[in-house]
Amino acid sequence: MALWNRKKAAEDPAEPKKPGRLSQIKQTYDITKKSDPKIPWILVGSLFLPFLVLLGVGYLTGYMFILGFIGFMTGLTLAAWVFGRRAERAVYGQIEGQPGAAAAALNMLRRGWTVTPAVAFTKQQDLVHRVVGRSGVVLVGEGNHNRVRGLLNQEKRKVTRVAPDISVHEIFAGNGEDEVPLRKLPRAVTKLPKSITPGQVNELNHRLKALGAQQGAMPIPKGPMPRSAKQARSMRG
Repeated sequence: MALWNRKKAAEDPAEPKKPGRLSQIKQTYDITKKSDPKIPWILVGSLFLPFLVLLGVGYLTGYMFILGFIGFMTGLTLAAWVFGRRAERAVYGQIEGQPGAAAAALNMLRRGWTVTPAVAFTKQQDLVHRVVGRSGVVLVGEGNHNRVRGLLNQEKRKVTRVAPDISVHEIFAGNGEDEVPLRKLPRAVTKLPKSITPGQVNELNHRLKALGAQQGAMPIPKGPMPRSAKQARSMRG
């Protein structure tokens, strides 16, 4: 199923409430366990190994309570970090190779970035996604390089028409040569040099939104973007 996240201008009051924190963690754990069956034992070991080691040291030195508490907190932190890393790996493995996978990865970007998936596409499911932030406009393509190159040039011309002074960056998502893997895609975007102010970012978003309204709605496939990627990132802090 294609991974899409067509954001609404305003939330529908009739839309069901988002699941709570514990439900999100459980959902992420279930996804991780499917691809990583050893995760329960790994988490137990990550939690109790530091605890038992420091508890033993505390028993020998007479500081069992203090070192035991430190060991437990250390184990808890380690288990959360391990779970976050393995959950993130499981989520990326789940979406790898699916149309719109790059959009799923881009939705892990933190505040300050606006992601618009599938601003251009082909019948062969080559896609271009647009990201707007302090670095200007980032066009992310996924699919056949020759077809995607044409889409990127087309979108770059559109952006230049409404914002001629804004920097436009291009990234190919994938595992091939000169491509950025999904796991590294958010970092690749955030590492781009900042060139505009937050106020200019808002103005740029308004201009591009107006441009999209003039073009009309694109007949792109519908389908949910899994939230598990963001959940996995949240496990890591």
